[in-house]
Amino acid sequence: MKAVVQDRYGSADTLELREVDRPEPGAGEVLVRVHAASVNAYDWHYLHGDPRIARLSLGMRSPKVRIRGRDFAGRVTAVGPGVAGLHPGDEVYGEADGTFAEFVCAKDSETDLKPAGLSFEQAAAMPLAANTALIGLRDVAGLRAGQSVLVNGASGGVGGFAVQLAKAYGAEVTGVCGARNVELVGSLGADDVVDYTREDFTRAGRRYDVVLDLVGNRSLADLRRATAPSGTVVLSGGGVFEGGSLLGPVRLIVRGRLLSPFVRQRVLPLTAKASKANLAVLRELVDAGTIAPAVERMYPLSEAAEAIRHLEVEHARAKIVITVSGREGPP
Repeated sequence: MKAVVQDRYGSADTLELREVDRPEPGAGEVLVRVHAASVNAYDWHYLHGDPRIARLSLGMRSPKVRIRGRDFAGRVTAVGPGVAGLHPGDEVYGEADGTFAEFVCAKDSETDLKPAGLSFEQAAAMPLAANTALIGLRDVAGLRAGQSVLVNGASGGVGGFAVQLAKAYGAEVTGVCGARNVELVGSLGADDVVDYTREDFTRAGRRYDVVLDLVGNRSLADLRRATAPSGTVVLSGGGVFEGGSLLGPVRLIVRGRLLSPFVRQRVLPLTAKASKANLAVLRELVDAGTIAPAVERMYPLSEAAEAIRHLEVEHARAKIVITVSGREGPP
């Protein structure tokens, strides 16, 4: 099969489209013919091995997982032992390492039937970003109807879903983004949109029940200043950044953990874990017309490096999708 392979840490120039062996599903796994994948800040961090502390899990000298990509949407072609709910021919979406490829083996526990009304490209834009937003608001912040929420980074992949999910939970939503994305964030349902090039939300005098920080570009003091005295600050670690540091945006999370026991506000890290249950929740929300993926641009598999470069340099709005042409013939 064709796959986008990375042998060493570095820029997007280190990525190569190669012929590699097709994987075989093990126990609890499904083999999926990938029709589309999407690009996340996760891919950028893995590409660069940055922040360097992340190499403890990613691989010290080179990436442990050589094929890039995390989100996918496609058709099941085979199932391993112990898989009961999915069958060959099912259209699915989910998370797995190595999705910039024609086939991927995914855990049954991190794969679900894709929303019927979405194309493969739209469905591939959802898993990691929408799941992260769901966990951040529902599980970490414990968001309730009537609360006020500020989403810093509202035009990004996670941010766009966070705006929609917060509205679905009955919150009043303020989105922070750049000037070119104000209209987009408003169209996603934000009650108020702050253009950070014109206004500093941390000094505007308004305080929110929940501040969801998806950028990591403000100090903890700034974020707390915009949070109600008994409110919650949720720290995600940020998206792409200048790189080349030991801790990068993780530094903010470390400071939050150290400070949290001593302040009235809750300062909490956002750790997202893929799950079939959350994918089912998201599918139901899509089917009900409550949320929808916003896709900025699509690239073919052969241009995956350019897609990641666009995320890094252009600060992509919404989601970037990789289209994968599955080969014809027996699975």
